Formats: sequence, structure tokens, C-alpha cells
Amino acid sequence: MPFSSLQLIPDLQRAISERGYSTPTAIQSAAIPVIVGGGDLVACAQTGSGKTAAFCLPLLQRWNQQTPATPRKVSVLILVPTRELATQVGDTLRSLAAFLPKPIKLAVLFGGVSINPQMMHLRGGADMVVATPGRLLDLIAHNALSISSVQTLVLDEADRLLELGFQDELNQLLKLLPAQRQNCLFSATFPEQLSALAQDFLKSPTRIDIAATEITTPEISQRAIVVDTANRTQLLRHLIDSENWDRVLVFAASRYATEVIALKLRKARIAAEPFHGELSQGKRTQVLADFKAQRIRVVVATDVAARGIDIANLPVVVNFDLPRSTDDYVHRIGRTGRAGEAGLAVSFISTGNEAHFRLIEQRQQVKVEREIIAGFEPTEKDVSVSTEDKSNGGIKGKRPSKKDKLRALAAQENKS
Repeated sequence: MPFSSLQLIPDLQRAISERGYSTPTAIQSAAIPVIVGGGDLVACAQTGSGKTAAFCLPLLQRWNQQTPATPRKVSVLILVPTRELATQVGDTLRSLAAFLPKPIKLAVLFGGVSINPQMMHLRGGADMVVATPGRLLDLIAHNALSISSVQTLVLDEADRLLELGFQDELNQLLKLLPAQRQNCLFSATFPEQLSALAQDFLKSPTRIDIAATEITTPEISQRAIVVDTANRTQLLRHLIDSENWDRVLVFAASRYATEVIALKLRKARIAAEPFHGELSQGKRTQVLADFKAQRIRVVVATDVAARGIDIANLPVVVNFDLPRSTDDYVHRIGRTGRAGEAGLAVSFISTGNEAHFRLIEQRQQVKVEREIIAGFEPTEKDVSVSTEDKSNGGIKGKRPSKKDKLRALAAQENKS
């Protein structure tokens, strides 16, 4: 099915062609007609499935059909959980709007930077706003903008908005929005908390579910390598060199871990940088730019900071530490194998997390064969534990404390 079958205006089809899009993805084919038609929508689609364009294209088409207001009034509000995702969505909107007959004023708003330039940019209003909830509330409190004229609300990465503690901010913003509006909710997973939120403010929504059939797509190969905890950094270095990975996104459990791993890789003459929430916005932007330009070979990130990272043709993702939840695993491996490209997701398995990885396999309905790399044979207790094992294994309520983890990690890495 070509994009022309979706009845998008010629100006948008030209922008699509300029971006190299050929045919719409499954989520784009299903979502675009619903949004253009003005209906509410709940879309569950995995990371990398093309969902950003799935809502940007119809929103731009609907906006283009409106009569411009003076001063400009916000008609579209897109809420996202992180700065990086806000930037990504903003870049997509600007690119797709490049050939529209009337210029669009877009405001991309997030914290971690001075609020004053954002307030200046909002003088005279805005047509569309992409924002993180906290900064948006700050700007509303400063009377820098109003959202009382919003016609369409989009929650992107809605599951993450809730996981990162934005429930109260979302409730405050929903009270400031007009009662009559279009609502679109996009998410890679659909936990119970999100279902409750959807029932509160969506009206007879169309439900699109793409994620359930795409997580096991062969474009993302999954590997599980058994290794002692203390030898993970050396194994990572070995794999980067022996398998000639030119770019790798590595996930670690904490800010401290990202710093330690990146430092050890640099000592081994592998260009690497940490990426976590305590970095300045300028530093985070620079790291991503260097990674995209292949001036950096490895980025070591926490789950929160990595939200919204969109790197074209990223070949490899490594779970240095396993994620706390199955949903986080979905988000992590979705950083590779995007837009139909092949990708590889590698997980390091040790005695302490074998049970947890089995739970991940069970929830994802996959089975990943365990590997042992020559020279890195595990010496810790046999990882082939029973599924009935009651050790911590990553199960909630049985884990060591955060401080215990950091002390153990420091001790293990210092031996590396």
C-alpha cells in the first residue's frame, strides 16, 4: 500500500518522499485515517515501528486545513516523557511540514535548560506544542501559553509518562484542556495503570495493537551470553572488537554504572560516553550528535535517559544489566532493528539474573539459547536454576537495596 492511498495532501507526500519513505508501516496505515477523521485512538506499537510519523502526518494535515488564528493558539499538544523524545518529535514535525503552504510555529518545551528562551519563543503564541509535562506546567504558571484551545492531545510513550511519575502532572494538564477534543494515546506496552488512564479521558477510541506481533520479528536477533558478573566489561570489550561493532548502545542499571563502564572502555581505547539524567542538556545533545556521526563508538545509558534515542541503523544493543521489568526489555531492544533494518540485542546472563531473564523470555514468548564465549567461561554457581528457585533473581521485593548494588558493582568493576 503506497502513502498516496492514505489521502494525504501533495505537500505532505512530497515531504514523505524527501525523507525516503516508500510505503507506510502497519501502524501508519492503521492510525493515519483515524486521526485525519478526528476520532480518538489508542495505539499499541513497539518502538521503531514508525509511530511518530503515524501521528505527525495526520496532525499536520488537519492543521493545514484550519484558518490561522491571530495571535496563534495552540491547537495540537503532544506530551512526551523525555527531552530527547521531545526533540525527536519536533524534528519530525519540522521535516514533514517543510512544504506546507503556510508556515507552522512549533514550540518544543522541556526542562533541564533555561526557561527564558522558551518563554520568548512563545510570544505571539504557537500552533503546535511538543512538551514534557513538568516544563509545560511551569510555562503555564508563568502565563507564557494557554492550552485552553487545544483540539488534539497526543500522549506519546504513554506507558513511560506513567512509569516516570507524571501521573499528577497529567491530571493537572487534563483539567486545563477543553472538554471537547481529540485524544490519541501511543504506547509500546499497555500496563493496567495505562488502561485506567485511557478509560478516564478517551471517548469510544479506535484500538490498534501492532506490538504483540512484532516483538519477535526476525529483524531483531536476540543473544544471551552467560558470563560472570565481574567479567562483563572485559567481555563487552572483546565483543566490540572481535565482532567489529561500529556503534553500540549499552544499558546499565545506574548512573554510576554508566560512568564506570564508559571509563573502562575509554581506557581500552574504545570511544565511549555515559548517558544519564544528571548530565546537562548540552552534554546529552553533544553525546547523541557524536554517536549519530560515529565519532563515539559506544554510549552507555540508563533506561530513563535512553527514552527517545532514535539512531538510524543502530546495529547493536547490549543489556549489560538486565532491566527491572519486561516492558523495559521491550523498549531497550526496540532501539535497534528500527524501520525494517536488521538489529542485534545481546544480554549478559549471570547467576544472579538467570531467573529474571527466564521471566522475560516467558513474558515475551521467546526462548533465547544461552552462549558461552571462549575465554569468558563462567565460574560462578551454575546458572541453570529451577524456575521455582526463590533466590532474588531480579524478582521484585527480593532484590538487594540500591546501595548494596552500587557497592557490589564497584567491587566487581574494580577487579576488571
